Amino acid sequence: MTYSARQPMTDRAAVIGLLREHGITPTQQRVEIGCLLFGAHQHVSADQVLARLSGTRHGVSKATVYNTLGLFAEKGLLREVVVDPSKMFFDTNLDPHHHLYHLESGELEDIEAADVTINRMPVLPEAVDVAGVDVIIRVKPSAR
Repeated sequence: MTYSARQPMTDRAAVIGLLREHGITPTQQRVEIGCLLFGAHQHVSADQVLARLSGTRHGVSKATVYNTLGLFAEKGLLREVVVDPSKMFFDTNLDPHHHLYHLESGELEDIEAADVTINRMPVLPEAVDVAGVDVIIRVKPSAR
């Protein structure tokens, strides 16, 4: 089963099954993080996940959150979106798309892949293929 933003998972059993299908041992902390993430399409930072889980009965450490998000991304359950060297989001939408990043608010939103056209790609070295193209458009309030 491939997780998609069109199929939110709100059931713990479904999250456990998804983790197992991707070779991830479903520990209590991983399931809690999975339930938080896969219940809806969202862009979250590790600190946001940590803050949301801090009020639950199953507290998790900062290291556990970072390690789990990295593992989920490595196994293809999340997409890492680096908007600048100090800011990374984890995106639950695995469908091909791009992003609009609002510099002032720090909000990240999706742009449909079909709404971005790339007319030309650079000549690639031999023996490599394009694995994907990620466009991040950074915006700020107009000075007008």
